[in-house]
Amino acid sequence: MYLHIGNGKSLKKKNVIGIFDLDTATVSGITKKFINNNQQRGRVEYDDLDLPRSFVLVSEDDGYRIRLSRISTAGLKQRAEGSSQDY
Repeated sequence: MYLHIGNGKSLKKKNVIGIFDLDTATVSGITKKFINNNQQRGRVEYDDLDLPRSFVLVSEDDGYRIRLSRISTAGLKQRAEGSSQDY
């Protein structure tokens, strides 16, 4: 099963560690530092011109990656809980 996160990108649901709202999660300095450190390491991906609204933490063979999405956490949650045929 896959989760479509926008801009033609889909992730395997089994690899999704968590879905986070950028507005609320980045209030914490720890989360800001986490995202900035991973951005410097090339582990943050975003292929859209719109402002991102959420980020998805995804496990990969070499550790993890942060995928930014313009879709809200509520929208991503709905997609993750729905059938794969819907998205």
